[in-house]
Amino acid sequence: MQSKPIYILGTGLSHDGSTCLMKNGEIVVAIEKERLSRVKHDGGNDTLTVKYCLDAESISEKDLSMVVQVANFEKDEIQIDRYIGQRHFTKALAAPVHTISHHMAHAYSAVGSSPFETCNVMVIDGAGSPYQHCEDIEGAKIPAQQHPFNMRMYCEKDSFYFFDGQELRPIFKDFSEMLFHGKDSSVRLSTNYNSIGGLYSAASSYCFGNMDDAGKLMGLAPYGSLTSKPEIFKFQNGCVEIIYKNLEAVFTDAAKSYDHFKSNFQHYADIAKWVQNETERTILSVFSERLKLHPHPNMAYAGGVALNAVANARLLRETGIKNLYMQPAAGDNGLAIGCAYYGWLHVLKNKKVRHSGSPFLGKRYAEDEIQYAIRMYEVEHGVTIRRNRPSNCAAEMASLLNAGNVLAWLQGGAEFGPRALGHRSILADPRKTDIRSHINLKIKFREDFRPFAPAVKKENVHTYFEDGFESPYMILIDRIRKEWKDKVPGIVHCDGTCRVQTVTPEWNAEFYELLDAFEKISGVGILLNTSFNKKGMPIVETPKEALELFFNTAIDILVLENIIIQK
Repeated sequence: MQSKPIYILGTGLSHDGSTCLMKNGEIVVAIEKERLSRVKHDGGNDTLTVKYCLDAESISEKDLSMVVQVANFEKDEIQIDRYIGQRHFTKALAAPVHTISHHMAHAYSAVGSSPFETCNVMVIDGAGSPYQHCEDIEGAKIPAQQHPFNMRMYCEKDSFYFFDGQELRPIFKDFSEMLFHGKDSSVRLSTNYNSIGGLYSAASSYCFGNMDDAGKLMGLAPYGSLTSKPEIFKFQNGCVEIIYKNLEAVFTDAAKSYDHFKSNFQHYADIAKWVQNETERTILSVFSERLKLHPHPNMAYAGGVALNAVANARLLRETGIKNLYMQPAAGDNGLAIGCAYYGWLHVLKNKKVRHSGSPFLGKRYAEDEIQYAIRMYEVEHGVTIRRNRPSNCAAEMASLLNAGNVLAWLQGGAEFGPRALGHRSILADPRKTDIRSHINLKIKFREDFRPFAPAVKKENVHTYFEDGFESPYMILIDRIRKEWKDKVPGIVHCDGTCRVQTVTPEWNAEFYELLDAFEKISGVGILLNTSFNKKGMPIVETPKEALELFFNTAIDILVLENIIIQK
């Protein structure tokens, strides 16, 4: 007689909320709240995400063996039936509920999904849980000057662990006081004052008016210069601290609008360059010092700072780390995954089940759901949609791309994390000299300095890029080889770098087949790949959302699984 499945639900209640459902140690479905609510960086409750996961697996809360949850600045307060906003669970569950601290969830998300049996683990972000809420204090080295924390709020900013294959052992934890600058402050630093992630978010707010646009800073930085810029951070006694105390003397003209930003472009580019450079330098120092405490060839890495693709490449080049795994949903959206792995590994003491590496954790939309969405769009808008189903979809798509069309593709379950990796992507021929400006202006409606990523078959990466890093999650920077720079201008940034995605057939078969077909017809094994959304919008989740965005932008072709739609 088959035993009852062990279902563990992990749920994240911070910003960038998400929920993950695990069955017998394997993730079966996970979704970020913003994909369902259609509000960028949405969080705070889990009604939509829990329902999505349970429905995708055709189970109810009665089938759950355990719920593990995490927020940011709450611990005992986040009960199932009492939280800000509506939660899916409004009454006591038969399954036990565990609440864990922020960096623990990040760390378990990294070790659980990594390919390593044993590894070191690094977590760096803007701010984690308060010291009083951390259950991973015992055994960790904590800088003495931070005790006894008094009555002020000190929160995690970086944590270093060792995973022995079953348990996570804390080695070093760094905390910093929360300092909330007022609304009149140009710095707007509303997280840990001495935090790498906190400063990066503050610079994002200064340049773009939004702390959640930190990723743009990497794209802006290469346009800047470092003339007469002092060091911001120092690293001593195991701690990162801000030594440049006069940030407001430099952050003097926060962008009030995009026109304001454009008219002062060089100023903001210089700020971005300064902060990016200091971030890279400090991250390298943290890793180098922590590795002295516990050397190991494998490193798993999570927390929002782990999405800094430029710094990640320098870690591989300059620290001697042999094997570096960045959790693809390294920000707070990945906390739910960590919660599920915590339940499986730590609470239940089960052996780790090796993760396939696939980030495609959303549910797949069936043929009848896609056809229904098309029919409903036709009825609601009074149009007839031209569509066909070719015998060889990859070859047909490659031909359309080679002819200069911009193509949007909804394929399989959605990516979990901030990068589109071939399941919710906008694709184009990188040889077109004007393709970047066309997509930025008429499809994405975003800033013209923003770069686009190249997708390439893993075995071809050395052909086009200098380091040839394996980069399946698009969070590593590489330099284009000089003989290709002018041949694929659509994916080369102003400094000659590219944020590369390497593709394999093991869990990205359809995208691999498309790259292969495009290479055969064009002679170039690269496609421009960007997320299927426009500025301010989460990546599309459903066929209905894909149709709406397609007909309201300059995208030429929409592919829903194997159905090709043309305007």
